[in-house]
Amino acid sequence: MQNAINQLLDSANQVILGKPRQVRLALCCLLARGHLLIEDIPGVGKTTLSHTLAKLLGLNYQRIQFTSDILPADIIGASVFDAKNHAFKFHPGPIFNQMVLADEINRATPKAQSALLEAMEEHQVTVEGKTYPLPQPFFVIATQNPSHQIGTFPLPESQLDRFLMRIELGYPDHQAERQLLAGQSRRSLCESLSVQLPPEQLQRIQQGVTQVYASSALLDYCQGIINFTRESSEYHCGLSPRAGLALLTAAKAWAFMDQRDAVIPEDLQAVLAAVAGHRLRAGNTQSEAIVAPILANVAIH
Repeated sequence: MQNAINQLLDSANQVILGKPRQVRLALCCLLARGHLLIEDIPGVGKTTLSHTLAKLLGLNYQRIQFTSDILPADIIGASVFDAKNHAFKFHPGPIFNQMVLADEINRATPKAQSALLEAMEEHQVTVEGKTYPLPQPFFVIATQNPSHQIGTFPLPESQLDRFLMRIELGYPDHQAERQLLAGQSRRSLCESLSVQLPPEQLQRIQQGVTQVYASSALLDYCQGIINFTRESSEYHCGLSPRAGLALLTAAKAWAFMDQRDAVIPEDLQAVLAAVAGHRLRAGNTQSEAIVAPILANVAIH
C-alpha cells in the first residue's frame, strides 16, 4: 500500500508543480474520509488538483460549477413526472458521483450551498421524504475564491465545519512556474494519468487509518491544543469536539502515510493549520498565522 501512496504522490506532483505539501495534505484528507476545501485566487490549479486526484484514484468524477442562480435540484437531482408510468421518477443529480468538485462554491447562494450539507455529513440525500445513498467512497472537493472578490457569499461556520481540511495553493515558485510555462499542458498530462490507488484499495487504506494508535500522552497533547483555543484571547471561539476528532483523524492519516502505526505530536502539528485554520477566527486570516500561537504555547506531553 505504501508504494501505491508514494507512486500516487509522485504522479500528482508531476502535474501540480512545486506544491508537494499541498498535494500530500489533499491526499491525507481523502485517506481520512474527509472533504477538502481549496481556497485561492482563480488560476492557480485548484480544479487541476481535484481532477488529478480523481484520475489517480480511479473515481467517478463530476464538476459542478456553482453560480448565483444554481438551485439545490441542480446539485442533488429532482423527481420528474413520468407520464408513461403515471408516477414520479427521481433523476439523480451530479452529487451522485464518488468525487464531486464544487467549483467556486462561495459564488452560490446559501440555499444552494446548504444542499451539500446532508450529502457531506451523511453520505446520502433526501428528496421528498425518500433517502438515496451516495456511492462509496464519496468525497467533496470544493474550491473557493477569496471573500474580498466580487460576487461571493461567505460560507457559514456550519458549512465550513463539514470540511476536514482547508488548503491554499498560492503562486508557484520561479522554477516551478518556468517548468509550467515550458512544459506540456496540465490538462493533457492529467488525462494521461493512470490509476495508482483503485477505490477498493483506497477503502482498505481508510480502514487501516482508523487502526493507527493514539497514546494517552498524544491525546493529552491533542486536548491541550483544543483547550488552548478555547481559553486564549487569540480566538473568538475555540475548537469544537468535532474539530478535535477531525484533528486526530487527520493526524492518523498523516502517520499512516509515513508508515507508522502510532501518532506522534509532529503528526498533529503537520495537519493543524489545514484542519484548524478555517475553524478558528482571529485577526490574521492566513492558516499558518492563525495556529502559530498554538504551536508556540502548547507543550508536548
